[in-house]
Amino acid sequence: MKVALIDSGLGLLSTAGWLRHLSPDIDLLLILDPEGAPWGPKSAVFITERLVTAARAAVEQGAEAIVVPCNTATVTAIDALRQEFEPDVPVIGTVPAVKPAAAGGTGIAVWATVRTTASDYQTRLINDFANGKPVVRIACPGLAEAIDHGDLAAVSQAIADAGERTPLHCDAVVLGCTHYPLVAPEILRRLPAGTTLYDSAEAVARQTLRRLDRPTGPDGPAGGVEVVLSGRRGNLPASAHAYPVGRALAAATRVSREDLMPEATRLPMSASPFPWPSSSA
Repeated sequence: MKVALIDSGLGLLSTAGWLRHLSPDIDLLLILDPEGAPWGPKSAVFITERLVTAARAAVEQGAEAIVVPCNTATVTAIDALRQEFEPDVPVIGTVPAVKPAAAGGTGIAVWATVRTTASDYQTRLINDFANGKPVVRIACPGLAEAIDHGDLAAVSQAIADAGERTPLHCDAVVLGCTHYPLVAPEILRRLPAGTTLYDSAEAVARQTLRRLDRPTGPDGPAGGVEVVLSGRRGNLPASAHAYPVGRALAAATRVSREDLMPEATRLPMSASPFPWPSSSA
């Protein structure tokens, strides 16, 4: 069984890693778009065209499910993907984990890209699912780009800036960009003790397996990991090796829980972050 994950950059690593951890024998097709990256500032037409083209190629290569581990791409183009590929090929999107953060925290901060922070989409998500709790939007300029480049000094600087702007009363921080879980331990180090991070990568992976009626379990040989870069076969960028899950996926080995969720990091996913029924997530 082959699952395709499509994103412009390294934001797909965490979800791919969780799929690899939960069901190691699944073959993964990782489709990145370095020539079109980053997608965030691009138009909806551009993002939709890149996603649909990549998804068509993935299905031609035998993908039985398409995962979009990117919040911007999900809200922009998930309907177009579903219209073309479902019900034959499940399409699974990504939603920031505002809903479980509201259930578990008293004050909520949502860390996201500048564009997502200013989006009507995030406004609707907060209005609908924050359950009346105070929410502070924290734009993180340059953080996703620094993560993509593996520039850990720039990552640390961007996190420090966002941490200083996060109010002390926010005990729940939603990672509203799929790049951010790759540096979750560093984020926690910049936040007060007792802060809990909320991320959706594990839930997206589990949702994918549910849609495929695929059980979880560590048994069986490890499946393959293929990489496509803007339509051409290749390897994960060198910057992916800056992160444990990137190194594991690049080597096509099993992915441990420690690769995904270091002991110092708390990413509770007991509640699904999806605010809509499973058939739409």
